[in-house]
Amino acid sequence: EYSCEYGSLKFYALCGVGGVLSCGLTHTAVVPLDLVKCRMQVDPQKYKSIFNGFSVTVKEDGVRGLAKGWAPTFIGYSMQGLCKFGFYEVFKILYGNMLGEENAYLWRTSLYLAASASAEFFADIALAPMEAAKVRIQTQPGYANTLRQAVPKMFAEEGIWAFYKGVAPLWMRQIPYTMMKFACFERTVEALYKYVVPKPRSECTKGEQLVVTFIAGYIAGVFCAIVSHPADSVVSVLNKEKGSSASQVLMRLGFKGVWKGLFARIIMIGTLTALQWFIYDSVKVYFRLPRPPPPEMPESLKKKLGLTE
Repeated sequence: EYSCEYGSLKFYALCGVGGVLSCGLTHTAVVPLDLVKCRMQVDPQKYKSIFNGFSVTVKEDGVRGLAKGWAPTFIGYSMQGLCKFGFYEVFKILYGNMLGEENAYLWRTSLYLAASASAEFFADIALAPMEAAKVRIQTQPGYANTLRQAVPKMFAEEGIWAFYKGVAPLWMRQIPYTMMKFACFERTVEALYKYVVPKPRSECTKGEQLVVTFIAGYIAGVFCAIVSHPADSVVSVLNKEKGSSASQVLMRLGFKGVWKGLFARIIMIGTLTALQWFIYDSVKVYFRLPRPPPPEMPESLKKKLGLTE
């Protein structure tokens, strides 16, 4: 039935392919919304709301202006997806084996949090250079219109540091976001099959399982957006300005400033997260990868707790 063994090298590689498609395609699809969000964060006087941001951008740059930064977005988030989803599966199995079957069940939320944080640490190192280039292209008028123009210019001005100075704020933004994205998704799937779906997962069709994946992904996405939004605002301003530190930007924006553009981000991240999980799970179905059902209490633990007859 399956094309490979759970936890094999082929399994991890195909999970990585799923990650490339799920992150690369979805982030590229929402580039216009991301562009307007970044501009609202960086220049709130000029770009007052989502609709105003769209109309100002189209007026100044034409409809093509909305696609600015699509190349670094596609490359950067494909790399990030490869590491995020591929390494998540690696760390989830690794940490699960270290804990043992019973503890892995009892501590499963902590297991999801630890595995996703570890995966995102590496994913952000892969993403940082392209994220820096994307923000320059989108928020600095006249700096560069394409990735080919931006990279040599950034390297000439600040050397290799130009591409990695945003990695710490990226960790601040992405690690809490990814921890929420994976842990919330895993627990929501578990809850949906337990309390909402009227039959066990094994009796659901592949299509029905993917609908559950999409709903759980959207719920996780809303929480993700709220948790990571303040750091996202700091990253946008930081990549636009030279010589500012994250703490200086945070002080200047203040409590109200860091929540600018949150509604846009909830719509964007909710849809994005739902689609990412849907694509990722679809790739697993297509390649016939093992997809273990939501975790159940091991028999040995049931006996210890006196839950068996």
